[in-house]
Amino acid sequence: MTIVRTIGLALVTASALVLSMTAASAHDPETAEGQAAAKTFMADHVPAERHAVTGTAAGVPCVNGKADIYPCKNVDLLSVLPLSGLGGGNGNDIWGWTDPSSGKEYAIVGRTNGTAFVDLSTPTSPKFLGNLPSNGGSSSWRDMKVYKNHAFIVADFISGHGMQVFDLTRLRTVTTPQTFTADALYKEFGPAHNIAINEETGFAYAIGSNTCSGGPHVVDIQNPKAPAKAGCVSQDGYTHDTQCVVYRGPDVAYRGKEICFNANEDTLTIVDVTDKARPVQISRKGYSGAQYSHQGWLTDDQRYFLLDDELDESRGTDKRTKTYVWDLAKLSAPVHTGVYSSPATAIDHNQYIKGRYSYQANYQAGLRILDVSGVASAQLSEVGYFDIYPAGNAANFNGAWSTYPYFSSGIVIVNGIEQGLVVVKPTLATAGR
Repeated sequence: MTIVRTIGLALVTASALVLSMTAASAHDPETAEGQAAAKTFMADHVPAERHAVTGTAAGVPCVNGKADIYPCKNVDLLSVLPLSGLGGGNGNDIWGWTDPSSGKEYAIVGRTNGTAFVDLSTPTSPKFLGNLPSNGGSSSWRDMKVYKNHAFIVADFISGHGMQVFDLTRLRTVTTPQTFTADALYKEFGPAHNIAINEETGFAYAIGSNTCSGGPHVVDIQNPKAPAKAGCVSQDGYTHDTQCVVYRGPDVAYRGKEICFNANEDTLTIVDVTDKARPVQISRKGYSGAQYSHQGWLTDDQRYFLLDDELDESRGTDKRTKTYVWDLAKLSAPVHTGVYSSPATAIDHNQYIKGRYSYQANYQAGLRILDVSGVASAQLSEVGYFDIYPAGNAANFNGAWSTYPYFSSGIVIVNGIEQGLVVVKPTLATAGR
Protein backbone atom coordinates (compact mmCIF):
# COMPACT_ATOMS: atom_id res chain seq x y z
CA MET A 1 0.00 0.00 0.00
CA THR A 2 1.41 3.86 -0.83
CA ILE A 3 0.30 7.09 0.64
CA VAL A 4 -0.43 10.65 -0.24
CA ARG A 5 -0.53 11.98 3.28
CA THR A 6 -3.49 14.29 2.79
CA ILE A 7 -5.56 11.41 1.49
CA GLY A 8 -4.71 8.79 4.05
CA LEU A 9 -6.57 5.72 2.94
CA ALA A 10 -7.07 6.59 -0.69
CA LEU A 11 -4.05 4.63 -1.80
CA VAL A 12 -4.22 1.62 0.42
CA THR A 13 -2.76 -0.64 -2.24
CA ALA A 14 0.08 1.52 -3.41
CA SER A 15 2.56 -1.21 -2.70
CA ALA A 16 1.30 -2.79 -5.91
CA LEU A 17 3.70 -0.65 -7.86
CA VAL A 18 4.13 -0.28 -11.56
CA LEU A 19 6.60 -2.91 -12.63
CA SER A 20 8.71 -0.46 -14.59
CA MET A 21 9.67 1.35 -11.39
CA THR A 22 12.69 0.34 -9.42
CA ALA A 23 11.62 -1.44 -6.23
CA ALA A 24 13.99 0.48 -4.01
CA SER A 25 12.58 3.86 -4.93
CA ALA A 26 8.95 2.90 -5.43
CA HIS A 27 7.96 3.81 -1.86
CA ASP A 28 10.35 6.71 -1.38
CA PRO A 29 8.42 10.01 -1.37
CA GLU A 30 11.56 11.96 -2.23
CA THR A 31 11.95 10.28 -5.63
CA ALA A 32 10.11 10.90 -8.89
CA GLU A 33 9.20 7.20 -8.92
CA GLY A 34 7.57 7.39 -5.52
CA GLN A 35 5.59 10.46 -6.48
CA ALA A 36 4.53 8.81 -9.75
CA ALA A 37 3.35 5.76 -7.82
CA ALA A 38 1.18 7.97 -5.63
CA LYS A 39 -0.41 9.59 -8.69
CA THR A 40 -1.00 6.21 -10.32
CA PHE A 41 -2.91 4.87 -7.36
CA MET A 42 -4.75 8.16 -6.87
CA ALA A 43 -6.31 7.47 -10.26
CA ASP A 44 -7.10 3.83 -9.48
CA HIS A 45 -8.54 4.08 -5.98
CA VAL A 46 -11.17 6.31 -4.42
CA PRO A 47 -10.82 7.36 -0.79
CA ALA A 48 -12.21 4.95 1.76
CA GLU A 49 -15.54 5.96 3.24
CA ARG A 50 -15.60 7.09 6.84
CA HIS A 51 -18.17 5.51 9.13
CA ALA A 52 -18.61 6.53 12.74
CA VAL A 53 -18.40 3.77 15.33
CA THR A 54 -22.02 3.57 16.41
CA GLY A 55 -21.55 0.87 19.04
CA THR A 56 -18.88 0.55 21.71
CA ALA A 57 -20.80 -1.94 23.81
CA ALA A 58 -18.77 -4.21 26.09
CA GLY A 59 -19.23 -7.89 26.72
CA VAL A 60 -21.96 -8.67 24.15
CA PRO A 61 -22.30 -12.33 23.15
CA CYS A 62 -22.88 -13.34 19.55
CA VAL A 63 -26.54 -14.38 19.45
CA ASN A 64 -28.54 -15.08 16.29
CA GLY A 65 -25.78 -13.68 14.12
CA LYS A 66 -25.29 -10.36 15.90
CA ALA A 67 -23.25 -8.90 18.77
CA ASP A 68 -24.40 -5.33 19.31
CA ILE A 69 -24.40 -3.91 15.74
CA TYR A 70 -21.86 -6.38 14.37
CA PRO A 71 -22.62 -9.49 12.28
CA CYS A 72 -20.90 -12.50 13.84
CA LYS A 73 -20.55 -16.25 14.08
CA ASN A 74 -18.92 -18.03 17.04
CA VAL A 75 -17.17 -14.80 18.11
CA ASP A 76 -18.31 -12.64 21.05
CA LEU A 77 -17.71 -8.89 21.33
CA LEU A 78 -15.75 -7.75 24.37
CA SER A 79 -15.20 -4.06 23.59
CA VAL A 80 -14.48 -1.35 21.05
CA LEU A 81 -12.04 1.47 21.81
CA PRO A 82 -12.60 4.05 19.07
CA LEU A 83 -9.80 5.98 17.40
CA SER A 84 -10.87 9.07 19.30
CA GLY A 85 -9.79 7.25 22.47
CA LEU A 86 -6.48 6.13 20.97
CA GLY A 87 -4.97 9.41 19.83
CA GLY A 88 -6.90 9.90 16.59
CA GLY A 89 -5.90 9.22 13.00
CA ASN A 90 -6.89 6.12 11.06
CA GLY A 91 -6.11 2.57 12.14
CA ASN A 92 -3.64 0.23 10.44
CA ASP A 93 -1.51 -2.61 11.81
CA ILE A 94 -1.62 -4.17 15.26
CA TRP A 95 0.40 -6.51 17.47
CA GLY A 96 0.35 -7.69 21.06
CA TRP A 97 2.64 -8.06 24.08
CA THR A 98 2.28 -10.17 27.22
CA ASP A 99 4.31 -8.90 30.18
CA PRO A 100 6.29 -11.95 31.37
CA SER A 101 6.41 -10.63 34.94
CA SER A 102 2.67 -10.13 35.41
CA GLY A 103 0.96 -11.97 32.56
CA LYS A 104 -0.80 -8.73 31.59
CA GLU A 105 -1.79 -8.47 27.95
CA TYR A 106 -1.34 -5.29 25.94
CA ALA A 107 -2.35 -4.14 22.46
CA ILE A 108 0.10 -2.19 20.30
CA VAL A 109 -2.16 -0.28 17.92
CA GLY A 110 -0.82 1.34 14.75
CA ARG A 111 -2.40 4.53 13.50
CA THR A 112 -1.59 7.02 10.78
CA ASN A 113 -0.12 9.47 13.30
CA GLY A 114 1.54 7.15 15.82
CA THR A 115 1.39 3.98 17.89
CA ALA A 116 -1.00 3.54 20.80
CA PHE A 117 -0.46 1.22 23.78
CA VAL A 118 -3.50 -0.30 25.48
CA ASP A 119 -3.82 -2.34 28.70
CA LEU A 120 -6.13 -5.31 28.07
CA SER A 121 -6.19 -6.60 31.67
CA THR A 122 -9.95 -6.04 31.61
CA PRO A 123 -10.75 -6.78 27.97
CA THR A 124 -14.30 -5.42 28.32
CA SER A 125 -12.78 -2.09 29.37
CA PRO A 126 -9.41 -1.58 27.64
CA LYS A 127 -7.27 1.23 29.02
CA PHE A 128 -5.36 3.61 26.74
CA LEU A 129 -1.89 4.16 28.22
CA GLY A 130 -0.44 6.57 25.71
CA ASN A 131 0.94 7.28 22.27
CA LEU A 132 4.35 7.11 20.60
CA PRO A 133 4.11 9.78 17.86
CA SER A 134 5.17 9.01 14.33
CA ASN A 135 8.73 10.03 13.51
CA GLY A 136 8.40 12.72 10.87
CA GLY A 137 4.84 12.74 9.58
CA SER A 138 1.69 10.74 8.95
CA SER A 139 1.48 7.43 7.09
CA SER A 140 -1.33 5.03 6.31
CA TRP A 141 1.18 2.17 6.70
CA ARG A 142 2.65 1.60 10.12
CA ASP A 143 3.80 -1.84 11.22
CA MET A 144 5.18 -3.23 14.45
CA LYS A 145 6.48 -6.45 15.97
CA VAL A 146 7.84 -7.40 19.42
CA TYR A 147 11.09 -8.95 20.65
CA LYS A 148 12.53 -9.12 24.18
CA ASN A 149 9.85 -6.81 25.62
CA HIS A 150 10.52 -4.13 23.01
CA ALA A 151 8.34 -2.94 20.14
CA PHE A 152 9.99 -2.26 16.77
CA ILE A 153 7.99 0.13 14.60
CA VAL A 154 8.33 1.20 10.95
CA ALA A 155 6.23 3.40 8.66
CA ASP A 156 6.01 3.69 4.90
CA PHE A 157 6.33 6.85 2.80
CA ILE A 158 8.00 8.91 5.54
CA SER A 159 11.49 9.49 4.22
CA GLY A 160 13.26 9.78 7.60
CA HIS A 161 11.13 7.56 9.81
CA GLY A 162 13.56 4.66 10.35
CA MET A 163 12.77 2.00 12.96
CA GLN A 164 11.55 3.16 16.36
CA VAL A 165 12.42 0.98 19.36
CA PHE A 166 10.19 1.22 22.43
CA ASP A 167 10.78 -0.54 25.76
CA LEU A 168 7.39 -2.03 26.63
CA THR A 169 8.28 -2.54 30.29
CA ARG A 170 7.77 1.23 30.66
CA LEU A 171 4.04 0.53 30.45
CA ARG A 172 4.06 -1.25 33.83
CA THR A 173 3.96 1.98 35.83
CA VAL A 174 1.71 4.11 33.61
CA THR A 175 -1.46 5.31 35.37
CA THR A 176 -2.54 8.16 33.09
CA PRO A 177 -2.13 8.48 29.30
CA GLN A 178 1.36 9.57 28.23
CA THR A 179 3.07 10.90 25.14
CA PHE A 180 6.08 8.63 24.80
CA THR A 181 9.45 8.98 23.12
CA ALA A 182 11.36 6.14 21.50
CA ASP A 183 14.21 4.45 23.38
CA ALA A 184 16.25 4.09 20.20
CA LEU A 185 15.99 4.93 16.52
CA TYR A 186 17.54 2.86 13.73
CA LYS A 187 18.34 5.07 10.72
CA GLU A 188 19.85 2.75 8.11
CA PHE A 189 16.62 3.03 6.11
CA GLY A 190 13.93 5.70 5.97
CA PRO A 191 10.49 4.45 4.96
CA ALA A 192 9.63 0.75 5.27
CA HIS A 193 6.31 -0.86 4.46
CA ASN A 194 6.46 -3.67 6.97
CA ILE A 195 8.58 -5.47 9.55
CA ALA A 196 8.94 -9.11 10.54
CA ILE A 197 10.91 -10.50 13.47
CA ASN A 198 12.26 -13.98 14.07
CA GLU A 199 12.06 -14.01 17.86
CA GLU A 200 14.08 -17.22 18.01
CA THR A 201 17.18 -15.68 16.42
CA GLY A 202 16.79 -11.99 17.29
CA PHE A 203 16.78 -10.62 13.74
CA ALA A 204 14.31 -8.13 12.30
CA TYR A 205 13.46 -7.92 8.61
CA ALA A 206 12.31 -4.50 7.41
CA ILE A 207 10.66 -4.89 4.05
CA GLY A 208 9.62 -2.54 1.29
CA SER A 209 12.17 0.04 2.39
CA ASN A 210 14.25 2.43 0.30
CA THR A 211 17.22 0.05 0.66
CA CYS A 212 18.07 -3.52 -0.42
CA SER A 213 16.09 -3.04 -3.67
CA GLY A 214 12.98 -3.12 -1.49
CA GLY A 215 13.78 -6.62 -0.21
CA PRO A 216 14.34 -7.57 3.43
CA HIS A 217 16.74 -5.23 5.24
CA VAL A 218 18.14 -7.43 8.01
CA VAL A 219 18.75 -5.91 11.45
CA ASP A 220 20.40 -7.58 14.45
CA ILE A 221 18.17 -6.67 17.42
CA GLN A 222 19.57 -9.10 19.99
CA ASN A 223 20.50 -5.99 21.96
CA PRO A 224 17.15 -4.23 21.37
CA LYS A 225 18.31 -0.71 22.13
CA ALA A 226 21.37 -1.02 19.88
CA PRO A 227 20.10 -2.43 16.56
CA ALA A 228 22.76 -3.07 13.92
CA LYS A 229 22.53 -3.75 10.20
CA ALA A 230 23.21 -7.39 9.37
CA GLY A 231 22.53 -7.73 5.64
CA CYS A 232 20.25 -7.36 2.64
CA VAL A 233 18.04 -9.75 0.68
CA SER A 234 17.79 -8.06 -2.70
CA GLN A 235 17.89 -10.84 -5.31
CA ASP A 236 14.17 -10.73 -6.07
CA GLY A 237 13.59 -7.03 -5.54
CA TYR A 238 10.61 -5.64 -3.63
CA THR A 239 9.13 -7.76 -0.82
CA HIS A 240 5.73 -6.81 0.53
CA ASP A 241 5.64 -9.09 3.58
CA THR A 242 7.53 -12.03 5.00
CA GLN A 243 7.62 -14.69 7.70
CA CYS A 244 11.12 -15.77 8.80
CA VAL A 245 11.59 -18.88 10.96
CA VAL A 246 14.11 -21.43 12.09
CA TYR A 247 12.93 -24.15 9.74
CA ARG A 248 11.68 -27.45 11.20
CA GLY A 249 9.50 -28.58 8.32
CA PRO A 250 9.60 -31.68 6.13
CA ASP A 251 12.45 -30.68 3.79
CA VAL A 252 15.47 -32.19 5.57
CA ALA A 253 17.90 -30.21 3.41
CA TYR A 254 16.95 -27.00 5.22
CA ARG A 255 16.12 -28.09 8.75
CA GLY A 256 17.75 -25.86 11.35
CA LYS A 257 18.36 -23.05 8.85
CA GLU A 258 16.73 -19.64 9.02
CA ILE A 259 14.29 -19.34 6.13
CA CYS A 260 12.15 -16.42 4.96
CA PHE A 261 8.88 -16.92 3.08
CA ASN A 262 8.36 -13.73 1.07
CA ALA A 263 5.24 -12.36 -0.62
CA ASN A 264 6.99 -10.67 -3.55
CA GLU A 265 4.21 -8.94 -5.52
CA ASP A 266 3.57 -11.81 -7.98
CA THR A 267 5.41 -14.76 -6.43
CA LEU A 268 6.11 -16.75 -3.31
CA THR A 269 9.87 -16.38 -2.93
CA ILE A 270 11.73 -18.54 -0.40
CA VAL A 271 15.18 -17.47 0.83
CA ASP A 272 17.79 -19.04 3.11
CA VAL A 273 18.97 -16.19 5.34
CA THR A 274 21.11 -18.25 7.71
CA ASP A 275 24.16 -16.29 6.55
CA LYS A 276 22.87 -12.72 6.68
CA ALA A 277 25.73 -11.44 4.54
CA ARG A 278 25.11 -14.04 1.81
CA PRO A 279 21.41 -14.96 1.57
CA VAL A 280 20.52 -17.69 -0.93
CA GLN A 281 17.29 -17.68 -2.91
CA ILE A 282 15.88 -21.21 -2.79
CA SER A 283 12.87 -20.75 -5.06
CA ARG A 284 10.62 -18.21 -6.73
CA LYS A 285 7.19 -19.41 -7.81
CA GLY A 286 4.23 -17.68 -9.39
CA TYR A 287 0.65 -18.92 -9.37
CA SER A 288 -2.49 -18.80 -11.43
CA GLY A 289 -4.66 -15.80 -10.61
CA ALA A 290 -1.83 -13.71 -9.16
CA GLN A 291 -2.52 -9.98 -9.01
CA TYR A 292 -0.61 -8.84 -5.93
CA SER A 293 1.00 -11.31 -3.53
CA HIS A 294 0.43 -9.57 -0.23
CA GLN A 295 1.09 -11.70 2.87
CA GLY A 296 0.99 -15.26 4.14
CA TRP A 297 1.67 -17.55 7.07
CA LEU A 298 2.97 -21.05 7.71
CA THR A 299 0.95 -23.78 9.34
CA ASP A 300 2.40 -24.87 12.68
CA ASP A 301 4.17 -27.89 11.14
CA GLN A 302 5.73 -25.60 8.46
CA ARG A 303 4.47 -27.91 5.71
CA TYR A 304 1.91 -25.52 4.23
CA PHE A 305 1.75 -21.81 3.53
CA LEU A 306 -1.47 -19.80 3.15
CA LEU A 307 -1.06 -16.75 0.92
CA ASP A 308 -3.20 -13.64 0.53
CA ASP A 309 -3.47 -11.80 -2.78
CA GLU A 310 -4.67 -8.25 -2.19
CA LEU A 311 -5.89 -7.34 -5.66
CA ASP A 312 -7.33 -10.55 -7.12
CA GLU A 313 -10.85 -9.74 -5.90
CA SER A 314 -11.02 -6.23 -7.35
CA ARG A 315 -9.28 -7.12 -10.61
CA GLY A 316 -10.64 -10.61 -11.22
CA THR A 317 -14.05 -11.82 -12.35
CA ASP A 318 -14.52 -13.96 -9.22
CA LYS A 319 -15.00 -11.42 -6.43
CA ARG A 320 -14.95 -13.89 -3.53
CA THR A 321 -12.14 -13.54 -1.01
CA LYS A 322 -9.50 -16.13 -1.87
CA THR A 323 -6.73 -17.85 0.10
CA TYR A 324 -4.00 -19.63 -1.88
CA VAL A 325 -2.74 -22.93 -0.44
CA TRP A 326 0.89 -23.99 -0.95
CA ASP A 327 2.51 -27.35 -0.20
CA LEU A 328 6.13 -26.80 0.90
CA ALA A 329 7.24 -30.42 1.11
CA LYS A 330 10.25 -29.32 -0.95
CA LEU A 331 11.32 -25.71 -0.47
CA SER A 332 13.03 -25.61 -3.85
CA ALA A 333 9.75 -26.54 -5.55
CA PRO A 334 6.71 -25.15 -3.70
CA VAL A 335 3.41 -26.33 -5.18
CA HIS A 336 0.25 -24.27 -5.33
CA THR A 337 -2.35 -26.93 -4.52
CA GLY A 338 -5.63 -25.06 -4.35
CA VAL A 339 -7.67 -21.99 -3.49
CA TYR A 340 -10.19 -21.44 -0.73
CA SER A 341 -12.99 -19.10 -1.82
CA SER A 342 -14.92 -17.37 0.94
CA PRO A 343 -18.64 -16.65 0.71
CA ALA A 344 -17.66 -13.01 1.33
CA THR A 345 -16.51 -10.66 -1.44
CA ALA A 346 -14.11 -8.46 0.51
CA ILE A 347 -10.37 -7.96 0.01
CA ASP A 348 -8.11 -10.15 2.11
CA HIS A 349 -5.26 -8.41 3.90
CA ASN A 350 -3.36 -10.08 6.79
CA GLN A 351 -3.70 -13.53 8.33
CA TYR A 352 -1.99 -15.38 11.18
CA ILE A 353 -2.24 -19.07 11.99
CA LYS A 354 -2.53 -20.42 15.52
CA GLY A 355 -3.04 -24.16 15.84
CA ARG A 356 -5.79 -25.35 13.53
CA TYR A 357 -7.16 -21.88 12.80
CA SER A 358 -6.18 -19.02 10.51
CA TYR A 359 -7.30 -15.60 11.74
CA GLN A 360 -7.76 -13.35 8.73
CA ALA A 361 -8.36 -9.59 8.64
CA ASN A 362 -10.35 -9.17 5.46
CA TYR A 363 -11.17 -5.46 5.30
CA GLN A 364 -14.95 -4.97 4.93
CA ALA A 365 -15.65 -8.61 5.88
CA GLY A 366 -13.83 -8.13 9.20
CA LEU A 367 -12.22 -10.96 11.13
CA ARG A 368 -12.70 -14.33 9.42
CA ILE A 369 -11.56 -17.55 11.09
CA LEU A 370 -10.74 -20.59 8.94
CA ASP A 371 -10.24 -24.16 10.10
CA VAL A 372 -7.05 -25.31 8.35
CA SER A 373 -7.11 -28.93 9.52
CA GLY A 374 -7.91 -30.04 5.95
CA VAL A 375 -5.06 -28.08 4.41
CA ALA A 376 -3.33 -31.24 3.12
CA SER A 377 -6.16 -31.57 0.60
CA ALA A 378 -6.45 -27.78 0.20
CA GLN A 379 -9.78 -27.87 2.05
CA LEU A 380 -10.33 -24.91 4.38
CA SER A 381 -13.60 -24.01 6.05
CA GLU A 382 -14.91 -20.90 7.77
CA VAL A 383 -15.86 -21.54 11.40
CA GLY A 384 -16.28 -18.02 12.73
CA TYR A 385 -16.32 -14.34 11.88
CA PHE A 386 -16.80 -10.90 13.38
CA ASP A 387 -17.64 -8.19 10.87
CA ILE A 388 -16.45 -4.85 12.24
CA TYR A 389 -17.74 -3.02 9.14
CA PRO A 390 -21.50 -3.68 8.96
CA ALA A 391 -22.03 -1.00 6.28
CA GLY A 392 -20.79 -3.22 3.46
CA ASN A 393 -18.95 -6.31 2.30
CA ALA A 394 -17.35 -5.27 -0.99
CA ALA A 395 -13.80 -5.20 -2.36
CA ASN A 396 -13.01 -1.78 -0.91
CA PHE A 397 -10.51 -0.61 1.67
CA ASN A 398 -12.51 -0.19 4.86
CA GLY A 399 -12.73 -2.11 8.11
CA ALA A 400 -10.30 -4.72 9.42
CA TRP A 401 -6.65 -4.04 8.63
CA SER A 402 -5.00 -6.67 10.81
CA THR A 403 -5.47 -8.98 13.76
CA TYR A 404 -3.46 -10.56 16.59
CA PRO A 405 -4.62 -13.97 17.92
CA TYR A 406 -1.70 -15.06 20.12
CA PHE A 407 -2.80 -14.07 23.64
CA SER A 408 -3.03 -17.00 26.05
CA SER A 409 -6.33 -15.61 27.37
CA GLY A 410 -7.96 -16.47 24.05
CA ILE A 411 -8.95 -12.91 23.20
CA VAL A 412 -8.29 -11.65 19.68
CA ILE A 413 -7.66 -8.00 18.81
CA VAL A 414 -8.51 -6.36 15.50
CA ASN A 415 -7.49 -2.92 14.26
CA GLY A 416 -10.07 -1.18 12.08
CA ILE A 417 -9.27 1.63 9.67
CA GLU A 418 -12.32 3.58 10.82
CA GLN A 419 -13.18 1.70 14.02
CA GLY A 420 -10.04 1.54 16.15
CA LEU A 421 -9.35 -1.33 18.54
CA VAL A 422 -11.93 -4.13 18.55
CA VAL A 423 -11.51 -6.83 21.22
CA VAL A 424 -13.34 -10.12 20.67
CA LYS A 425 -13.27 -13.69 21.92
CA PRO A 426 -13.92 -16.66 19.62
CA THR A 427 -16.06 -19.50 20.97
CA LEU A 428 -14.74 -22.14 18.61
CA ALA A 429 -15.52 -25.03 20.93
CA THR A 430 -19.01 -24.77 19.45
CA ALA A 431 -17.59 -24.98 15.93
CA GLY A 432 -16.38 -28.58 15.95
CA ARG A 433 -13.07 -27.99 17.65
